[in-house]
Amino acid sequence: MALPPRPARPPSVAGSGRAGRGAAAAVCAILGTGLLGGAAAGGWLTARPPGRTAAEAAYARAATVWETAPVDRLFPPAVHDATAGPGGASRDWIRLGVAPDTGCADAFDPALALALRPAGCTRLLRATYADATSSSVTTVGLLVTEADADGMRALHDRFAAERLDERPDMLPRPYAPSGTPAERFGEAQRASWRVGMLTDLPVVVWSVSAFADGRPVARPQPAARAVAPTATTAPAEAGLGHDATALAAHVERAYRAAARGGAR
Repeated sequence: MALPPRPARPPSVAGSGRAGRGAAAAVCAILGTGLLGGAAAGGWLTARPPGRTAAEAAYARAATVWETAPVDRLFPPAVHDATAGPGGASRDWIRLGVAPDTGCADAFDPALALALRPAGCTRLLRATYADATSSSVTTVGLLVTEADADGMRALHDRFAAERLDERPDMLPRPYAPSGTPAERFGEAQRASWRVGMLTDLPVVVWSVSAFADGRPVARPQPAARAVAPTATTAPAEAGLGHDATALAAHVERAYRAAARGGAR
């Protein structure tokens, strides 16, 4: 699919797409670092309407925080995890590109898109990373849904009961920024993936990883299986399941912290 160019280090995720560009720019001009920086911003984010619990306030903020959160907050330029690799090894990733925020058309395989449809789609956010050796690439994404808490719990329960997150015909699709080690990352290259529904926020966090050399993978393996100590598939031994798992976890924590208005 055609991939639009991404301006370098935009001020916010919303600023990369058509919607919310002017509002995000105005907010950042006033606060300098966006709504996540400064004492005034912290006060605004932690405030909540009378009668609403902190959890309810965070859930409501999560539906719109992508409009003002700096892109480097949600998708850091570099990610380090001291124990994320196979056998607990240290792992580092570098961000290759951030896709313009969009709707959800063509972001998922048809069966996955159908399963996610009941939750709706407010916005899709994606970034692609390479590991420190540029031998593997991973797209990690956030689907901000239109669902209420009951809807997210129902979606989570259905995926768990039917093990939909393990079906090889229900994978997320990659974002392959041109001129980077991920430019050959297509659907045939997908090797391991993870799809997780949050129940305390209206968000689906997903990731999909591949070999950077463009080799096709006939049988992609769910990340939950690829990280097992006994796994011997090529994606497992290359740590692609670990990449998908760790990067999704980092992005989930970042979005959760932004929704709660606290430090990551």
